[in-house]
Amino acid sequence: MAEQHSEIENKVARSGLITLDLQHWYSPEGIEPFDLKEYLHMELLLREKEFRQTLAEHDWSPYTGKTVAVFCSTDAIIASWAYMLVAAHAHGHAKNVVFGIPEHVAFERFRNGMDAEDWSRYRGKRVLLKGCADVEVPPSAYLYATQKLLPYVERLMYGEACSFVPVYRASRET
Repeated sequence: MAEQHSEIENKVARSGLITLDLQHWYSPEGIEPFDLKEYLHMELLLREKEFRQTLAEHDWSPYTGKTVAVFCSTDAIIASWAYMLVAAHAHGHAKNVVFGIPEHVAFERFRNGMDAEDWSRYRGKRVLLKGCADVEVPPSAYLYATQKLLPYVERLMYGEACSFVPVYRASRET
């Protein structure tokens, strides 16, 4: 009796499903946090003279070539000049100094990349936003990509091609 070999059919490839991996828009350069809480007296008060001295003595070499995310994790009121001083001291070391917690800075990288995308090329397409990535893709990036895609896509899904969650389906006009 002769063996019959049947080819495995790739239904995903045949479906016309387009998989978008949001990590494509992520910039791989490091983000280093700089929490002003560490420089406050009793985690509440910023003393200018002490702050200036501490910044002058701070080792800025770990920030070389990285993005510094400057924020304060306490409810202290921080004057704008304090952030300016951090930027002045990081200048020449850091690639960029931004205000915000590292998670917000990561989202800004995704947003900047996505803003440069021509989303109209997905008009009438079935699009899957890939759920697994090598870098942590924040929920805010999925939210932003969804907003960019909705005016164009026929269907939007989340997950993997073999197991996805339907998110949106365009209404059929008659």
